[in-house]
Amino acid sequence: MKRSELTEFAVEEEGFKLKIRRGTNGLPIVSTARGSSSPFPPADSAPSNALPNGAVQPVGGSSAPAAHAGEEVGVVYIKSPMVGTFYRSSSPENKPFADSGTKVIETSVVCIIEAMKIMNEIQAEAKGTILEVLVENGQPVEYGQRLFKVKQG
Repeated sequence: MKRSELTEFAVEEEGFKLKIRRGTNGLPIVSTARGSSSPFPPADSAPSNALPNGAVQPVGGSSAPAAHAGEEVGVVYIKSPMVGTFYRSSSPENKPFADSGTKVIETSVVCIIEAMKIMNEIQAEAKGTILEVLVENGQPVEYGQRLFKVKQG
């Protein structure tokens, strides 16, 4: 991490998160979260998400109750399944696949994410109406990043 001047690295898959961040003293802080079958042995001293001053930070950067408090009933998010560049249409001349007010079903293409020069069509995977487009055209996106806010129904 020091050689590449990397300060934080995170990997997230279904049911598993790994986050490594350089602490203020330059040593890595590792946070993991998984069901009861974590492949990582329990730490003998401080928890894996302990800060250098002894405090413990929540895995994922926020506490679970706060995440649930901000969620809206009947609203889901279409999230990026990969890292890449977000495009709202197949070309600059074409109209967007989805905009606020667009009704979608599970198989509706809502955007394209370009990854390694491959254009990947992203489907809604939810039925409802697009309430908001959360990413600007041409912007880079991360794995799991929210792209669209959808009212189910």
